Amino acid sequence: MNTRKLGQSNIEVSTVGLGCNNFGGRTDFAGTRAVVHKALDLGVTLFDTADVYGNRGKSEEFLGELLGARRKDIVLATKFGIPMSSTAKSRDASRGYIMRAVEASLKRLRTNWIDLYQVHRPDPDTPIEETLRALDDLIRQGKVRAIGCSNYSAAELTVAQDVTKRAKLTAFVTCQDEYSLLKRNIERDLIPAMQRQGLSLLPYYPLASGLLTGKYRRNAPAPKGARLSNSRDNASDVTSERNWNMIERLNNVAARTGHSMLELAFGWLLAKPIISSVIAGATRPEQIEQNVAAASRRPSPAVVAEIDAITR
Repeated sequence: MNTRKLGQSNIEVSTVGLGCNNFGGRTDFAGTRAVVHKALDLGVTLFDTADVYGNRGKSEEFLGELLGARRKDIVLATKFGIPMSSTAKSRDASRGYIMRAVEASLKRLRTNWIDLYQVHRPDPDTPIEETLRALDDLIRQGKVRAIGCSNYSAAELTVAQDVTKRAKLTAFVTCQDEYSLLKRNIERDLIPAMQRQGLSLLPYYPLASGLLTGKYRRNAPAPKGARLSNSRDNASDVTSERNWNMIERLNNVAARTGHSMLELAFGWLLAKPIISSVIAGATRPEQIEQNVAAASRRPSPAVVAEIDAITR
């Protein structure tokens, strides 16, 4: 497994990460154990979760119970800021909230430190300096090694990084945002801002909710248990006519070049130096095997350029 650094930190992660949003929800404890153990066996070192995943806490709890002595072998990333109760604010990155949230996550994860602690969504009601000072304190206390943000705009990221320079605080090293062959809008503003600041990108939904796995067909029912069989995730921007047309063209490239759709999706992402790790969820150990294998069989630069042009 190849590794890359998280931004300008000294933390290295596997180029294939494990998204843990299914744990405690779509995946029960036994299923989670099978996926986690397979990921560890294959050299996956980045495990990305959030306090809210798994019906508010179960994903972290499952990981805390399953990792045991292997905790030291991985980079554990989690997030805060989305409400953990029906009465909480929709977003909260205030100092008081952060200090309560980190202790709760540490307890569920059964660990003394979090490698990458991420703001799940920007909080417009809290000054960004308050958020960053709290996170800086957690790093000074040894409870957090590095910090990142998720779903920030280019302007919000730039303001945050400017504050860290002015106030001499720890800066974000990563951004986590949706990015795939079928979802490229962050290329306009966010990625250029990240490049100027030296941050790494951790793309989520890299397979467009499974549309880039090759298992879906136009005008056919989704496979049983698949993400898009859940109407909540069956959003029009995923299963749009535009995307189906692109899928057909990508399938043609895959057939002609001998690559799978997975290999095209992972290869296109990993051809970008700004990406540290491709965070892909899994509900079965076979999916981890497929993801790792796909990332190791990279398409040529010419093929990458061709699929880039198709989906630009």
